Amino acid sequence: MTSAKSARRPHHWRRDLIELAALFTAVAVADAIANLIGHQPDGPYLLVASAVALVATAAFHTWWARRHSHAPPSGEGGSAPGGADAAEHGARVGAEGVAGGSGAGGIAGAEETTLWRMRTTVRDAPGSLAALCVALAGLRVDILTLGTHPLAQGTVDEFLLRAPASLQAQELSREIAAAGGTSTWIERADAHDLVDIPTRVLSLATRTALDAAELPLALRQLLGRCTIHSLPAVSVTGRPTGESAPVEGVLEETVMRLRDPSGGVISVERPYLPFTPTEFARARALVELDARLGPRVPRSEDVLTLPEGNEITVRRADRGDLAAARAMHDRCSQRTLGLRYHGPVSDADRYLDHLLSPRFGRTLAVQTASGKLVALGHLLWDGDETEVALLVEDDWQRRGIGSELLGRLVALAVEAGCDSVYAVTQSHNTGMVAAMRALELPLDYQIEEGTLVITARLTTDRPTTEGSARPSAPTEGARR
Repeated sequence: MTSAKSARRPHHWRRDLIELAALFTAVAVADAIANLIGHQPDGPYLLVASAVALVATAAFHTWWARRHSHAPPSGEGGSAPGGADAAEHGARVGAEGVAGGSGAGGIAGAEETTLWRMRTTVRDAPGSLAALCVALAGLRVDILTLGTHPLAQGTVDEFLLRAPASLQAQELSREIAAAGGTSTWIERADAHDLVDIPTRVLSLATRTALDAAELPLALRQLLGRCTIHSLPAVSVTGRPTGESAPVEGVLEETVMRLRDPSGGVISVERPYLPFTPTEFARARALVELDARLGPRVPRSEDVLTLPEGNEITVRRADRGDLAAARAMHDRCSQRTLGLRYHGPVSDADRYLDHLLSPRFGRTLAVQTASGKLVALGHLLWDGDETEVALLVEDDWQRRGIGSELLGRLVALAVEAGCDSVYAVTQSHNTGMVAAMRALELPLDYQIEEGTLVITARLTTDRPTTEGSARPSAPTEGARR
């Protein structure tokens, strides 16, 4: 940066004298030529002709400079590009759509629009993507985000599109097929899909690093609408299941199998859309992150006061609470254990190691001021559904502990994006029925041979298109 003082140039009097001398010299030479020519018989005519020639030359030079200027041409009055230029124009329109702009051919600001997620396969050749952009521009569709998944033959292009509400998925699919797209898949999107892929992956990695129970949920949100099964290496009866996968995992088009860091296999299925190598690499990176960090559960605690004045602590539980949970089982009556596990009471202890694993869901524990465990609440992933289950020690029942746990489990289900939760109990279990009713959510009841299934809907019904549904929750592997 230059100061004002140093910016002023010094005054050179010698330069002024030289310029003045040159001016006088030029005038003297011009006067001598004029006198020489002017005294000739045709002198005045020659001077006039020279003046006209100079003016004409100056005018021609000015016209030529303006006609062949290097300034960019004006876009006004131009015709629509065609042929090879059409691809360039379409790509430019698509790029403008990515930036969020809408030109004269874009979507009007007041027009109702719809978000779509689209994936299609194109040839790995110059102009393939431009042809898709031309087709989308012709339908007045804006490209909000674009991702590519290279394959051995061809490339999978994934778009987030903003289209006029009147545009149907079938029409969009036909235009994409005409532009060279194959294996096209389209479904409705929402505002959550506006988050770009790097930001989403970083967010999911952070959640997985803080809580081991987030891994199945992170995989589901990363891969979209899919079904996740956590298959343990050892069953609840202690027998090997034979489930295993190599360290690098296995990718088989619509199924990927990843080694579970806690033992067993994480199986991800998406029958309607094959996985790409890029998606497989992202999923494997999340699993490797979970393996490196080891077992971990958030250690936040909430201290509550019961109506009679006793304080209890609600916190997350894991396999480290196995001994305390078994001790609580020993203090529970046969009737309480029978209402909870719906099977032989002698097998109740076998389920605990499975239920306390963060891979199959989330568990909340209630302990007293002395550190004794008196209640457990489970949120279990079960395929497309989510189960809630409660166990409260006999001496601590009818104090609102079950309702408190159930409310917190439902809040965790909402956070995980579940549409509903269900509880399996017996028709005479009035405590569980009352706790479900206290949620003040729409409930569905189903009774089969004395077993009551109560389903609470967490979200209102939304219009969906064919082939569109919310991602399914990870499955527990075996319902308990």
